[in-house]
Amino acid sequence: MKKESQRWWLLLIVMMVSGVVLMVIFSHNQTLYRRPIGQVLATKQLSRQKTSDEFHNEDRLTSQSLKVRLMNGRYRGRQLTIANHYTDSGAMDQHYKVGDQLFLSQLHRNRHGRLSANISDLKRDEVLAFLVWLTIALLLLMMRWTGLRVLLSLIANALLFIIAIELDQAWQGGHVLAIFSGLAILFTIISLLLILGPTKRMLATSIATLAGTFLALGISWLVFSWTHERGIHYESMLYVTQVQRPLFLAETLLGSLGAVMDVSSDIVATLFQFSQVNPQADFKKLFLAGREVGKSVMGPLVNVLFMIFMAVTYTSALLLLRNGNSWGYTFSMSMSLGTAQSLISGIGIVLAIPVASAMMALLLTRGDAGHVND
Repeated sequence: MKKESQRWWLLLIVMMVSGVVLMVIFSHNQTLYRRPIGQVLATKQLSRQKTSDEFHNEDRLTSQSLKVRLMNGRYRGRQLTIANHYTDSGAMDQHYKVGDQLFLSQLHRNRHGRLSANISDLKRDEVLAFLVWLTIALLLLMMRWTGLRVLLSLIANALLFIIAIELDQAWQGGHVLAIFSGLAILFTIISLLLILGPTKRMLATSIATLAGTFLALGISWLVFSWTHERGIHYESMLYVTQVQRPLFLAETLLGSLGAVMDVSSDIVATLFQFSQVNPQADFKKLFLAGREVGKSVMGPLVNVLFMIFMAVTYTSALLLLRNGNSWGYTFSMSMSLGTAQSLISGIGIVLAIPVASAMMALLLTRGDAGHVND
């Protein structure tokens, strides 16, 4: 116990030191960028005025002057003044403060020999690096080796996702559903192998996850075909002009996979513990126990998915409503796809419950839940 505590404190110290080093590196990495980067030294408000549109939406437009020092490139160390305009709503602009680091564009000397530039975006890599470090630190400190396996599964899945995107671009979107269906299978197998290992629990969870997800996808495809996709407005998918239905189904497939895997793993883990406490339990008792677990987690999971899908469309729905559109039009053009995705994911969750319960009950009544080869 004492050695375990010492290891935990050593890991905490290592993570804290690595976090400080990481923040120092990312706050002083401007020379690694080709794009000009400047740091705001001082700000001055020039004007502030109220604006409104034809629908009586009011906002306030502020003009500010930024004194910026260049931090990389041939003009490193030079200072220049840049004008910035921002609104209180912040929909298409941003208020910059002293200390902010900015990506600049069109950096050149004007006819008077002075440097001028435009602001492209805020430099955020330091914040992103901190969030990544915080995630890794919490995983390792709270879950140790299990957290490390989770981290490895995330890295593997990210690499697979990049490969899938490259394949889709190479095939010009002609096989998008096939690519991401294969990706979903690989996601499931690799994640569960790294976290659970080659066990019967992994086998039962994988079968239930894939069965629930693809059965739900197949049912949705049949319903779309029978109803000729009435009420499904693919035009609300931003920048998508071709292969709309395959892209929508691929998006739904990946979105529901995690929730279906969640309910499947909950059932499998509970039945495994139940069999340890009651080794004489038969198939029927285990199956019914798994179904009860599924009932208890099904409602919260479906609601969480619904809220996630709705949250993605909240801003566009709010803009449509504020610009005089009716609730019916707003729902059909911004929320109908999210609702359809929630329903498809809910079907997958419901279908995964009996499959996970039956698979784990069958494996447990035929032997222990150890390695697959046992």
